[in-house]
Amino acid sequence: MSDDASVSAGSLDPALLAVLVCPLTRGPLRYDPQAEELISDAAQLAYPVRDGVPVMLVEEARFIG
Repeated sequence: MSDDASVSAGSLDPALLAVLVCPLTRGPLRYDPQAEELISDAAQLAYPVRDGVPVMLVEEARFIG
């Protein structure tokens, strides 16, 4: 990874997104740049991205269902 973390100007490093999965379902995630969240459609959860770091804790996720 580069020195600018994984997020810059509202974008997520595609290589990082390719390896991250939802910790609850092990399913794929999609990035919402406006909300700065990683979305698990299967779990109906949104994981926050804080200061360029995805917070992949179910306890920190927001229910979106």
